[in-house]
Amino acid sequence: MPVQPMKSLTLVIAFLPLAAFGQDHGNGGNNAPYAGLETRAIKSLSEQDIEELRRGGGWGLALPAELNGRPGPAHLLELQEELGLSADQVKAFSAIYEEMRTTAIAAGERFISAEAALSDAFAGSDLSEETLHDLLAKAAEARAELRFIHLARHLSTPELLSDAQIQRYNVLRGYSEGSCASVPEGHDPDMWRRHSGCD
Repeated sequence: MPVQPMKSLTLVIAFLPLAAFGQDHGNGGNNAPYAGLETRAIKSLSEQDIEELRRGGGWGLALPAELNGRPGPAHLLELQEELGLSADQVKAFSAIYEEMRTTAIAAGERFISAEAALSDAFAGSDLSEETLHDLLAKAAEARAELRFIHLARHLSTPELLSDAQIQRYNVLRGYSEGSCASVPEGHDPDMWRRHSGCD
C-alpha cells in the first residue's frame, strides 16, 4: 500500500537512532555534514553504536527515566559505595542488571539487523515505498522493544532505594546540586559538607 510522503518522512525521523542526533562528524564543513559516514557498513549506525548495542549498553534509551529520578541498575552498581548500598540492594540490582543486559543484547542484535536491512535496501536500485514502509516498521518495532527493555528496569529501582539514596544518586550523576552546593546561613561550610556526605 503506498504511503503518503509526509507520513513516510515522519516515520523516518521518529525512528532514527538517538546516537545520530548531535554527534560531531569531525568533517569541519557545513556543506558535507555526513562526509565519511558513507564508509559505514550500516549507514545509520556507527561502530560505537554497534558496540554499545552488542554489549547491552543503554545507548541513551532510558533518559526519560534516568533524568526523572528513576535510577538505572548499571549506574547504581557503579556508585554502590558512594550510595552506601546494602548487600541485599547490590544483589537485587545485580540481578536486574544481568537480566536486562541479556535481553538487551538479543534485542540489540535484532535492531542492528533491521537497520542493516534498511541500509542494504537503499544500496540497491529497486526499493519500493511499500518495501521501505515494511523495513521501517521492523526497525521501529526492534528499537521500541530495545527501549522498553531499558526503561522497564528503571521502574523497579526506586522502591529498592531510600529517598536519601535517590537524592544522592542525582547529585553524583550531576542532575541535582543537593545540599553540597548551598550551605545554610550560620553553619560552618566544612562541617556542613562533612555531615551531608559531600566529597
